[in-house]
Amino acid sequence: MPNFGGVENETTINHFKMFAPLKPDQLGGEGGSYGAEDELNEAEVNGNWTPQEKALHEARLKAKAKRRLRKSSSRDSTRESLSEPSSIEPGTDPHSPKGKINTNDRKSRTGKGRGLPKKGGAGGKGVWGAAGMVYEMEEPDAKDPNYDESSQGDTIYATVVPELEEGELEKTVNPIVQEYFEHGDTKEVEMLLKELNLGPHRYEFSSLAVSLALEGKASHRELTSRLLSDLSGKMLSGNEMERAFDKILKELPDLILDTPEAPQMLGQFMARAIADHVLPMSFFNRYKGKVDCDYARAALDRASVLLSMKKEIVRLDNVWGVGGGQRPVKHLIKEMNLLLKEYLVSGDVSEAEHCLRDLEVPHFHHELVYEAIVMVLESKGDKAIQMMVNLLKVFWQTGLITLDQMNRGFQRVYDELPEINLDVPHAHSIMESFVDVCFQESVITKQLRDACPSRGRKRFVSEGDGGMIKS
Repeated sequence: MPNFGGVENETTINHFKMFAPLKPDQLGGEGGSYGAEDELNEAEVNGNWTPQEKALHEARLKAKAKRRLRKSSSRDSTRESLSEPSSIEPGTDPHSPKGKINTNDRKSRTGKGRGLPKKGGAGGKGVWGAAGMVYEMEEPDAKDPNYDESSQGDTIYATVVPELEEGELEKTVNPIVQEYFEHGDTKEVEMLLKELNLGPHRYEFSSLAVSLALEGKASHRELTSRLLSDLSGKMLSGNEMERAFDKILKELPDLILDTPEAPQMLGQFMARAIADHVLPMSFFNRYKGKVDCDYARAALDRASVLLSMKKEIVRLDNVWGVGGGQRPVKHLIKEMNLLLKEYLVSGDVSEAEHCLRDLEVPHFHHELVYEAIVMVLESKGDKAIQMMVNLLKVFWQTGLITLDQMNRGFQRVYDELPEINLDVPHAHSIMESFVDVCFQESVITKQLRDACPSRGRKRFVSEGDGGMIKS
């Protein structure tokens, strides 16, 4: 070996000794690591360390500290996971990895987390949840991407009806009321109202119906009173009825322009509504004497008079006179007889015409013709004949009695003339005179005049015939 001289040679020799492989007998403890450390410590004591050796020694110390820290954290986690410390075999280091009992434990080994099992012990393959967990039936969510509508049973679709605006309300309700005036079926009106969404304007149906009835006939007003009575409590509440009549009272100054008798008619409507329990008596008492409008005051006065007169009657059924074919036939015949008798006394044709129009039975006018002719046959003198001819002439010229109704009335008398002749012996002669005058005044046609039956007169023939009576 060359001579490198002095201290340098001794340092180089020590260096080679440090990195030279150690013999087995020189190893001690765990693989000879502790022997090498003892030599390094001895060299440190002797003060023979080089800078490279010192750096290497510090690196080893740092690595050793890290290993100890890692082992200590692993021991802590193992100690927490062990439920029975007595399960450790005797003679085994509990801090060593071999001392672990549950090698498949899922707790963290990095020292992070709280050391609890994943998913609270409910996770893992083939596991449906934690022990003792009970699953309830969940309602299907329509917003779920896997939602199947066909598998949920029958589907019910609800129809949404939009609410009618105030401007469209009158256009929709008027045809319903006008059609009701023709058929008079309150159930059909109720069904149509159920299909509409009137919203907060529901009370205006009653006010519109009454306003249309004021412009119509007496039969229309009677139908409207019945409609309000049938809808009260079903489709329309008591509060809505009060709001409807309150609105009509405020609109009277405008309604009177088209219907001068609107205040009196509205008073009759209110009296009928109170009698039918559509309006409470408190509604009438609340307005009586506290209204500034003259028309509203007149309506309330009219209602007050009717209620005081009909105090003991449950329903004011005849407040409108009940025109049309809704009244019994006997009642119509009685009204027509009264009409003709009043005419024979007063001679007022216009009043008779007004009364006949109020009856509103154009299909029953043949009864008036029949009763007029029978009165002529039963009367004495020519005055009744002339008055009845004038009356029928006016009715014919104004079109109140049609040709068909006039012919049917005369034909009925023709057919019953033999029976009438039993009570009125001169019925045939009176009938012939009356028919001739009616034909001269253009009340009947020539064909109808010729159809009048004539009574055959008996005569005696000459004696050559043997004195037989021939007709």
